[in-house]
Amino acid sequence: MSEIIKHECGIALIRLLQPLEYYQKKYGTALYGLEKLKLLLQKQRNRGQDGVGVATIKLDPKPGTKYISRKRNVTPNNYLTELFEEIWSKHFRHLSDEQLSDAPWMKDNLPYVGELLLGHLRYGTHGDNSIETCHPFLRQNNWINRNLLLAGNFNLTNVDELFQELVELGQYPKEKSDTVTVLEKIGHFLDDEVQRLHTWFKPDGYTNMEINDYIFEQLDIQRLLRRASKRFDGGYVMCGLIGHGDAFVMRDPNGIRPAFYYHDDEIVVVASERPAIQTALDVHISSVKEVTPGHALIIKKGGKVEELPFTDTSERHCCSFERIYFSRGNDRDIYLERKKLGNQLVKPILEAVDYDFENTVFSFIPNTAETAFMGMIEGLYENLDSIREKKLIKALEEGKLKPKKIEKIMAQKPRIERLVVKDEKVRTFIADTTARGRLVSHVYDVTYGLVHNDQDTLVLMDDSIVRGTTLRDSIIEIASRLRPKKIIVVSSAPQIRYPDCYGIDMSKMGEFVAFKALVELLKQDKRAHLLDEAYQRCKAQENLPKELIRNEVQSLYDLYTDEQISKQIAKIVTPKGIKPKIEVIYQSVAGLHEACPNNNGDWYFSGNYPTPGGNKVVNRAFINYMEKRDERAY
Repeated sequence: MSEIIKHECGIALIRLLQPLEYYQKKYGTALYGLEKLKLLLQKQRNRGQDGVGVATIKLDPKPGTKYISRKRNVTPNNYLTELFEEIWSKHFRHLSDEQLSDAPWMKDNLPYVGELLLGHLRYGTHGDNSIETCHPFLRQNNWINRNLLLAGNFNLTNVDELFQELVELGQYPKEKSDTVTVLEKIGHFLDDEVQRLHTWFKPDGYTNMEINDYIFEQLDIQRLLRRASKRFDGGYVMCGLIGHGDAFVMRDPNGIRPAFYYHDDEIVVVASERPAIQTALDVHISSVKEVTPGHALIIKKGGKVEELPFTDTSERHCCSFERIYFSRGNDRDIYLERKKLGNQLVKPILEAVDYDFENTVFSFIPNTAETAFMGMIEGLYENLDSIREKKLIKALEEGKLKPKKIEKIMAQKPRIERLVVKDEKVRTFIADTTARGRLVSHVYDVTYGLVHNDQDTLVLMDDSIVRGTTLRDSIIEIASRLRPKKIIVVSSAPQIRYPDCYGIDMSKMGEFVAFKALVELLKQDKRAHLLDEAYQRCKAQENLPKELIRNEVQSLYDLYTDEQISKQIAKIVTPKGIKPKIEVIYQSVAGLHEACPNNNGDWYFSGNYPTPGGNKVVNRAFINYMEKRDERAY
């Protein structure tokens, strides 16, 4: 993506199912779990670069000993390396070989040597980026079975509603954020379930210590999560560790946020991305399963592992942006889907260049668009075979099929070059906005001498276009110095028209170049009054229950074709004073679904939100735009 947008986070959970001595003997270290946690986080570092946190829990600790350890870090750039280096330096580096090989001693005497491990990578999409905002969050209690560690990849659309419920329960939450609200919500029902069991067993004459053992065994995590999540509206994967040793991973009923797991007799591993598990444990793709939407993977203290429903499963709407951009492309399915996204754009590209291979140069905007670009190239060669055949037949029919003609036709091939290169980030102390803008425009550089002046068309593949500012102020500006006749920017994703409210940092309607194009078209056609009418409809629904709210922005987009909006976008991203003509080609929503059939969440393109809270968010974003409020919509 030429424009970086922050997005959902990454999670990793490990439960060691054997005693630590087992891993010491088989793998040579009692820190096997900690090493695997580090590797899982490293392989998902694309999912969060603002902070990292890890936590561990020891099974069956002695009263009076520390059994929960947690560390978080927000150091820029080196956040992940520094966190694990600090843990190693402070607690393990000074140990002798004999101590490092004594698993029971390490568990009894050192932190971070436990059977349950939880890690989280964070993108600070909103608010501050302090240690306090880093997961895992800890809800502490002197009762071992009421301690709760929580980390997740989630955004809820109805935090205000959930917060009010906590207040009505008599709580005084320390802040109104989705993470704290979820922590307290689950924590409240954890307390309630523990107390219910305690009340149940107490009349039978058991001691409190004996009742604890029964609670460890009988605590119904499925029931707990069903009660706690009853009113959740959003996209989420939430991972929890309970102090005595139970663990869970719950996924939203639409499957919006991703979660995968692997389970054998040694270990249970959960992560946001499948290849991270494959690499960390060296297991085949067939052994890694997807957490079923609306289900929770529950790991009891005794080692029993089950995947159980905690809510009614809804229609599958897994985030398609995961496939286009966010997830790393080393997942087999994602790799093939990205190639198909590029391949499907070949026909409109060839039509735009009038099938002229000789005077067209194909390139991509680094780096995540490279796979879609490869799919496009494959499609070009497939079409080239057909084009050659037609030219040969035509030459034969015209009696012009001479050896030189055949040689020229068969020598024709796409001109593929790496033209646009992302340079080192430009930093400037200059305060003047115009001067600073000139420097920032040099974030990208180009390869000179490969484009024929005023003759060639330059086709640039990008994976998505959100705001259009980087295209206008940097990429197109500097690509125009190659002096092409025309520049065609191709997006493997459809037009981003609506805010996301389930984890991606796209909440302000006025920032989307597609929305800017819509507004310009309405003004040009003297239909700007329709914006005011839509605003009034949004305001009329503002205080309705979210289930009754309709998306009032869709009807505005329905007034124009995709092509009309794309042409207006091309005008918006065209820098002043440049000579080449600019054209923009987008993937269609239908094409997206064809390429990514199992991940059809497309609300940022179509406005079809999978939960009622989505419609509330899009209307709020539109109201904010009309009222000139520069604030998030959720």
